[in-house]
Amino acid sequence: MSFLVESLKVMAVKSKYRSFLVINTFGIGDMLFSTPLLRNLRDNFPKAKIYYLCNKKTAPLLKNHPLVHKIFVYERDDFVAEQKRSFFLAIIKYWRFISEIRSERIDCAIDLSLNVQFGFFAFLAGIKNRIGLDYKNRSKFLNKKFKIEGFTDKHAADYYLDVLKLIGLHVKKCALEIYSDLKSDRWADDFFGKNGIKDGDLVIGVAPCGGDAFGKDNHLKRWPADKFSRLIDELVKAHKAKVFIFAGPKEKKDVEGIMSSLGTKVGVFEFSEESLERTVSLVKRCDLFISNDTGILRFADALGKRIVALYGPIDEKVYGFYPYRDDINVVIKKDLPCRPCYRNFRLNVCGRDRECLTSISVDEVFTAAGEVLKKRENL
Repeated sequence: MSFLVESLKVMAVKSKYRSFLVINTFGIGDMLFSTPLLRNLRDNFPKAKIYYLCNKKTAPLLKNHPLVHKIFVYERDDFVAEQKRSFFLAIIKYWRFISEIRSERIDCAIDLSLNVQFGFFAFLAGIKNRIGLDYKNRSKFLNKKFKIEGFTDKHAADYYLDVLKLIGLHVKKCALEIYSDLKSDRWADDFFGKNGIKDGDLVIGVAPCGGDAFGKDNHLKRWPADKFSRLIDELVKAHKAKVFIFAGPKEKKDVEGIMSSLGTKVGVFEFSEESLERTVSLVKRCDLFISNDTGILRFADALGKRIVALYGPIDEKVYGFYPYRDDINVVIKKDLPCRPCYRNFRLNVCGRDRECLTSISVDEVFTAAGEVLKKRENL
């Protein structure tokens, strides 16, 4: 009898919702951590339309995502700039934005933003069912909420999945998902051809920087640049590898510094000004990925690449691989008493000059990379 009652409840839920708006305006990593939630929505509601409210940076990765029907882009700086010009014009801009969402007649908003304003936007957009995470009582406009003190004891993706339990879904863990587009794939094929990179050549991706998440403190997430230079030299020498160095536009000078310290630049290519779409296409072609904790690392994880990741102030259990696979994933870290120093969305002052990262040797990373490549060869 209990099974029948439960089945009827599930059927009622599935008939209630025909459309969803997922709200997440954080960076690349957090957006990708929400893709298991998207997959659970699609599996439970095959015919439902899934909308996504994101920022400009993550929009290119969502516009062609097969699970997403349409995206709404909210860039805070654009709205603030309009408000500085004219309060009246800012009100018009906000109302047009909300009206665009309202016109879709969405049944349920899933707010992962940790910010009160997006629940308010959903309310103004006429979305009657509003669920989400409640952090520091910022969920005043949500009907149902999952209270958190931070992301501490499990992966961020699992916190997002917990929200679906508020509408009675039985969630399942599944891999992160990212997709390349045909135009970018063709560009990547052309790049390989022009540079003489053939099928069978070993391609290793390296992400030596830290992304934008920590602002002026991004350096705290980085393994030393000179060690990356030495590692790349060793990889090229020992494995005759082609090495792709990935970074963001703001990190171009950092990559140039690494390149200038290399013993040889033959077979080493840097990508700090390519679009995110092209970056996905290139990462898709890598045989191994070596990275600090950064957004591009999530690309490799979502694409099922073999990865060696270096973690310092960030807890890999919360922001690491999802789900973790010990056959292809390797985490290199130093468990100092102060680590992780990023807790509950706050970065504590580092009093040990990044010892958790600087104490990792080139030999440790090179050896780990070799072991992962051996596993690849033995398949």
